[in-house]
Amino acid sequence: MHIAILGGGVLGVASAWYLAKSGHQVTVIDRQNHVAQETSHGNAGMISPGYSSPWAAPGVPIKAIGWMLQDLAPFMINLKEVDGYTLSWMTKMLANCNTHSYQTNKARMLRIAQYSRDCFVEIRKELNLDYDARQRGTLQLFRKQKQIDALHKDIKVLQELGIEHQKLDMDGCLLHEPALAQVKDKFVGGLRLPGDETGDCFKFTTALAKECEKLGVNFMMNTRIEKLNESKGKITSVSTDAGIIMADNFLCALGSYSPQVLKTVGIDVPIYPIKGYSLTLPIEDESRAPQSTIMDETYKVAVTRFDDRIRVGGTAEIASYNLECPKKRRASVDFVIQDMFPGATDIAKAEFWTGLRPMTPDSTPVLGGTRYSNLFLNTGHGTLGWTMSLGSAKFVCDIINQKIPDIDPEGLSIERYYA
Repeated sequence: MHIAILGGGVLGVASAWYLAKSGHQVTVIDRQNHVAQETSHGNAGMISPGYSSPWAAPGVPIKAIGWMLQDLAPFMINLKEVDGYTLSWMTKMLANCNTHSYQTNKARMLRIAQYSRDCFVEIRKELNLDYDARQRGTLQLFRKQKQIDALHKDIKVLQELGIEHQKLDMDGCLLHEPALAQVKDKFVGGLRLPGDETGDCFKFTTALAKECEKLGVNFMMNTRIEKLNESKGKITSVSTDAGIIMADNFLCALGSYSPQVLKTVGIDVPIYPIKGYSLTLPIEDESRAPQSTIMDETYKVAVTRFDDRIRVGGTAEIASYNLECPKKRRASVDFVIQDMFPGATDIAKAEFWTGLRPMTPDSTPVLGGTRYSNLFLNTGHGTLGWTMSLGSAKFVCDIINQKIPDIDPEGLSIERYYA
């Protein structure tokens, strides 16, 4: 069976891998000249099942106002870019800011994220992929005692879901991240999630794409997708600037751009592009550098260690599809790397990047079938596309192959928005 995958990010390439392995002819279509050139290119580098939590949570609306008022704001709204779609999406997200929805959505997210972590273990056994992988956990660092005092709710959820975790004082944090000793007076403790991993998503996707090519996957790069075409309840083809491409099945993995293409066949999927920023810096002094991922909970900035580089990612901006990269947006990520790991790197050598995270109102991705029998979705992962990539791809592959997936599909499809 011929399957056309729309999108060449980590979700599209991972899907191509599993589908090609199961015997299908696969074509990946993307407008860029190389895989992983958009959201998969410069993300924070965290593979974080233990950090999988919905944005929509009780109290978040009030907290968001406080975040916007901070000098180094982790969240902001570009009012010039707010339109009707933005307001509609925000309304849907606010409707999920209650205890019941939060617990339901978090359980769904963790189901995918933990499965995906297992898939990473499997693929490392099968393939020798170089992507700066480390399996040393994530350390959430707290600057204020009130953050430690409020941990009991998060710890209760981790306990209920059986996720390994360690509540640490500052000395405990230093055992895992010795470089923090030079700034230990700035933090009061942390929460470590030892099951989390790190890695360069771009390097991983590039390496996996080469393995896909060995299985016969065809990558149509520099090809702009214009619309899907349907007839009698099935998708017949996809129109591109290189012509019409026919296939038996179609899989949409276009991230933030999924709504635009799906709308051409009458499918409304509530995905909004949440803008994020990152810095990538070469390590100058190994003794001052982090060993894994540190999440500064005050500024919502992640500092992730690659082999010879540091990736610093943060800031959530509601700005529609605006991809401008203004210097003022560097403030929080610049501050955190210099404040937490002074001397580890040279900020003047940083590569500044921005990307769009495809966020659903409930933070759970949209996976599986649609009302069209041959159109499938693997999109809407928000900030956790890298974390959930392999699990989502394997899950959707099983759905396409009409196999019973390894995890419960309840609440993962687009149908939850029409129930």
